[in-house]
Amino acid sequence: MGRHDHHLHEGESLTAAARERLTTNGEQWTGMRAAVFDALAGFDKPASAYDIAEAVSTSQGRRVAANSVYRILDLFVASNLAMRVESANAYVANAHPGCLHDCIFLICDDCGQITHIDDDRITSGVREAATSAGFAPTRPIVEVRGKCGTCG
Repeated sequence: MGRHDHHLHEGESLTAAARERLTTNGEQWTGMRAAVFDALAGFDKPASAYDIAEAVSTSQGRRVAANSVYRILDLFVASNLAMRVESANAYVANAHPGCLHDCIFLICDDCGQITHIDDDRITSGVREAATSAGFAPTRPIVEVRGKCGTCG
């Protein structure tokens, strides 16, 4: 399939797409889940569960525990609403939650900015190598560290 393009959602469109995806999966879009998603989508860089818990706590005027946020983030990742940047132990909102694909992250070591790209030729090679080794891959995540165009 190679590279492919998506309709990228922003703002209210992103929230609506996330809500639709979650409810289509049989889950409820609760007030806390909405608050966590809004906080996550509000970050311009990958955010940790602690960053998100702090943002939700500030917006709600009450303390929200990071472990509660972790549970919601796990649900979001499983439902394709968010993606986990493994090497940073952080999360980003998925701007196209209706499309299932493998993740390729380009991570800037200087500014922390990430770029998410899709290229099924690369991830299919990873899947094939894993399968050849007797491993059953579920969802490859490729992370490339370096410098972004601004910092490089």
